[in-house]
Amino acid sequence: MPLTPSILATLRTGAGTALLADVATRGVADDRVLTTTTGLRAAGHSPELVAAAVETVRLRTRAAAKFGADAERMFFTPAGVEQATRTSVAAHRAARFAGTPDVVDLCCGIGGDLVAFGRAGIAVEGLDADPLTAAVAAANAAELGLADRVTVRCADVTTADLRGVPAVFCDPARRAGGRRVFDPSAYSPPWDFLLSLARTVPRAAFKVAPGIDHALVPPGAEAEWISDGGDVKEAAIWCGDLAGVPRRATLLPSGATLTGTGDALAPVGEVRDWLYDPDGAVVRAHLVAELAETIDATTVDPTIAYLTSAELAETPFARAYRVDEVMPFSLKRLRAALRARGVGRVEIKKRGSALDVEQLRRDLRLSGDNGATVVLTRVAGKPTVLLCTPVGRPPS
Repeated sequence: MPLTPSILATLRTGAGTALLADVATRGVADDRVLTTTTGLRAAGHSPELVAAAVETVRLRTRAAAKFGADAERMFFTPAGVEQATRTSVAAHRAARFAGTPDVVDLCCGIGGDLVAFGRAGIAVEGLDADPLTAAVAAANAAELGLADRVTVRCADVTTADLRGVPAVFCDPARRAGGRRVFDPSAYSPPWDFLLSLARTVPRAAFKVAPGIDHALVPPGAEAEWISDGGDVKEAAIWCGDLAGVPRRATLLPSGATLTGTGDALAPVGEVRDWLYDPDGAVVRAHLVAELAETIDATTVDPTIAYLTSAELAETPFARAYRVDEVMPFSLKRLRAALRARGVGRVEIKKRGSALDVEQLRRDLRLSGDNGATVVLTRVAGKPTVLLCTPVGRPPS
């Protein structure tokens, strides 16, 4: 039986806390869960409570990647873990609301952003249409000591009275039937509602899928893409007083940010001594040209995001590689070049290539003690291979 508001209330009592600790000690791995469940039922706990406790411990384990140590005290639903904002991203976003006395968090989910707002010293009201989700969000705020700054209501966000509200944030559901939704009009609440927030509230922000069409970004708004540890995690649209620039790429945990118009084109040139693979947030934000300007680089092809330069430049916005060899793509020639270098392991990267990476790895049939990076791309429109060495790694 899944978690319910009444079972949640029981798990938050002293006895419930002890039960959760007992579950964690007994173990919930696949090879332990049956023994754990049987033992707890034999101890007198109801099947419904045991099932919810086991699920809670399992979800806390999954959520640790997003919430760190906080996950050990929080409560979750399966969908809530999947859709929640990770702590680092939520903290970054809350910081952008600095100076706002209070915020309404629409579609607050299990409370990841609520917690970040509260920790930033902002009074926040969370709204969610699902009673269990709202109850979990309220519980999480209380468990993390933020009940004095965070309130939660179960309500239809599309009918919420936002008159006089200084700021809103909305994280619309972007899944339906267990699948991701890519059409913003199919978000819940839909795109038109999100745009209405920008017209009615002085400070508004809402999450969108990282692959959103730039043409959909409202005039005067800012679109920001955020990567954490090198992986693009999300995108957000900032409106009203929160909008600073047309496009922004932000890298966490450093907080480095690159801004621009999103419509500039980088110059194209021949492959030189150094290659740069821009962070995904830079690519998604269409800021490759701005990055190229900061490191005196050119692109290898008008349609490819790889950059190249004659001198090595330090930048947090791209990973750098020394270019050791450039050749037209040929499996036979590539295999021979790698064998000549004694390469037995390769990192294969690609942009603008339809080749299957794992199939190529098998076809190379390599053996040797050295490593190399193989970059599959196009140069002047032609399939090309670059043999590279990552900066910071000694040549093989």
